[in-house]
Amino acid sequence: MLFVGLVLLAAVGAFTGLAIADNLSGGPEYTVSVLDREIATMDTLAVFSAGLALALIFCLGLAMAARGAGHGRHRRPPKAVV
Repeated sequence: MLFVGLVLLAAVGAFTGLAIADNLSGGPEYTVSVLDREIATMDTLAVFSAGLALALIFCLGLAMAARGAGHGRHRRPPKAVV
């Protein structure tokens, strides 16, 4: 689960970075492009909603990575008390 969470974090971060870098010009209608390919034409509300969805996916990946990292600590058997 740690690996899937980290991959999800990296994918969302890379997509967000590419989308921001390729779309610095603005207007009432935004043409979103990633790697010189047009994905969609969005208005301000659609851009906000897409950002909200990306933030939720990022939080999901972060939670999965944190749970996967903490999961290994609970598998170890307790130390015997002498």
